[in-house]
Amino acid sequence: MPKQVLPLTDLKIQKAKPKKKQYTMFDGKGLYLLVSPAGGKLWRYKYRYEGRQRLMALGSYPEVSLDEARRRHDEARQLLASNIDPGAAKKERTRRNIEEKETFEVIAREWFDKFRHTWSERHAETVISRLTSYVFPYLGGQPISDIGAPEVLSVLRRLEARGVLETAHRTKIICGQVFRYAVATGRAQRDPTTDLRGAIPPAEVTHMPAITDPVEVGALLRAIDAYEGSHIVESALKLAPLLFVRPGELRTAEWKEIDLEKAEWNIPATKMKIKEPHLVPLSRQAVAILRNLHKITGEGKYVFPGRNTRPMSDNAVLTALRAMGYEKERMTGHGFRAMARTLLDEVLHYRFDLIEHQLAHTVRDPLGRAYNRTKYLKERRKMMQAWADYLDGLKAGAKVMPFRAKEA
Repeated sequence: MPKQVLPLTDLKIQKAKPKKKQYTMFDGKGLYLLVSPAGGKLWRYKYRYEGRQRLMALGSYPEVSLDEARRRHDEARQLLASNIDPGAAKKERTRRNIEEKETFEVIAREWFDKFRHTWSERHAETVISRLTSYVFPYLGGQPISDIGAPEVLSVLRRLEARGVLETAHRTKIICGQVFRYAVATGRAQRDPTTDLRGAIPPAEVTHMPAITDPVEVGALLRAIDAYEGSHIVESALKLAPLLFVRPGELRTAEWKEIDLEKAEWNIPATKMKIKEPHLVPLSRQAVAILRNLHKITGEGKYVFPGRNTRPMSDNAVLTALRAMGYEKERMTGHGFRAMARTLLDEVLHYRFDLIEHQLAHTVRDPLGRAYNRTKYLKERRKMMQAWADYLDGLKAGAKVMPFRAKEA
């Protein structure tokens, strides 16, 4: 006759003390409490399935109470009565729960929330828009560990069919960043986008329209001086060729970043495309424009304020150029960068690395190290002043002869 097992009570469990070796306290029908030497109290269900003895974990006490352990035990026994292995069924439920928490969309949104503060507002909007429009409808609900190169390619093929190859390539880059984040956090084995090199045609490289002829540059500068719009937009137009930063960096400039006494503008890494802080030396002409503008907007946060405590619209400079008769096929806000790069190189003959550094492009030394923001600061100050003086000459209609910049 089998030994009778007295059911457990909460009082018995609470009084159970750890011993040198683990021991068991049986509740009946295979359910027992395992008491470890460290004091842990773990619920276990011992059963036989297909002739083999198996063990199923039901949680730990007191997180799982005696009543809850019995309920879980009863559910397991019902599955066993239906010839279903309760342990295997539990593992399958766990796997499904993990998959629900580790879909591409869940991890992509987690990645986005983690890194969005390091991007500009406009870039963040573009990233989430591409994910929600082009990726989530097709891959969002799938476990990220189950997604391979063919599934990602099917998303990119849809964009290719619409003729937006540039968007397809940029969407692939975003997907790759999500996959690499999943790998780093232990929820995927690899990034399948690395297998898609050459799978879609390259996008056509289109260059931003820009005026680079010195005579036409002079005419543009005179048109800016004659602009009759708001003083804030006029100041932005005047500073755009002098500073040749990216349009987004210019319009979101804050007064706290600008030191008029030192004639410096320190742009934080969060606003920069290369995610590194950038220093812009200010010419005498730029300082004069900023001092004048400070009288109007200096009490606020932004150098070029817009509406509702936000910076000036990203279309403000573009709209002003249109009003002056410069269509988008001829000149854009971004075109001031191409203008400076071309003329500093071909007319003023400054070194390539100085120009590229001032453009905030990723310039590396022979050892592959990125130059820091103050690299060649003395030479760049001279270059920025010479550039401002050269623009003044073009604006005045003077015949400015090319000259060789002096090496420092």
